Amino acid sequence: MTESTPSLAAMPWRIAAATFGSYGQIANGLFAFQRSLLYQVGSDVPDLARAAIDGFKAVAVKTPDKLTLTCWHRPAAPGMATLMVTHGNAGHIGHRVGKLAAFALAGYGLFLVGYRGFGGNPGTPSEDGLYIDARAALAWLARHDVAAEEGVAYGESLGAGVAIEVASAAPVAAVVLESPYTSLADVASCHYWYLPFASSLVTDRFEARKAIGRVEAPVLLLHGKRDSIIPVRQAEELFAAANEPRELQIIPQAGHMDLYEHGAAGIVLAFLADHLKGT
Repeated sequence: MTESTPSLAAMPWRIAAATFGSYGQIANGLFAFQRSLLYQVGSDVPDLARAAIDGFKAVAVKTPDKLTLTCWHRPAAPGMATLMVTHGNAGHIGHRVGKLAAFALAGYGLFLVGYRGFGGNPGTPSEDGLYIDARAALAWLARHDVAAEEGVAYGESLGAGVAIEVASAAPVAAVVLESPYTSLADVASCHYWYLPFASSLVTDRFEARKAIGRVEAPVLLLHGKRDSIIPVRQAEELFAAANEPRELQIIPQAGHMDLYEHGAAGIVLAFLADHLKGT
């Protein structure tokens, strides 16, 4: 018996089956490798000798789950606040120093949080892990005479969700969010629009929109109108969910990573001067 040729009526079903099979393979791959796609840790290690700002020292921060993380600290001038910086999903703390020069020049302290798994630090990154790291950094500052209410939670991109989570439970002086998002599930839906269920696959969700309503400190959101990584509408939605006092600054010429090339430092400095005592 020879196999018959499939009828035209059956062909759409076969095409649909092949399509769903391809979707399934893509979805399985995204689910299995999502953390390696999200946390781009690299192998590079930050080098203090190459820092663009003098005065930083490497400090050891111990986490409750027994990791010792290398972070960088530059003390504040008397009476000035300290910016605790939680960075984005790629690179390490050394890559962020240059854009922070204006804050150091103004007398602000800087504390760059070295995440687990990044920049030669031990451990494996995860949403809960990054929250633990940031809280441990805040505790380190408190032990070194920088109270939470003298600190500014500064979150860059992925780190915006970390900053919001920390500020939702600690009485920080202010929160600055650079290229923020509503949640990573929402970001995934934007990038994988052809997978209607993409958001449901996200394990580390960083639900920033839900958490920001618990933040009582003044909040500044900075976003580039040309951002192709995180749509500007997510910053607008996050702003709508935040409590007063709040401020949203959308920079028309900026994308995701170049806000400081388009005046972001001046915007942040003005915000801090308006909302912090003694600055």
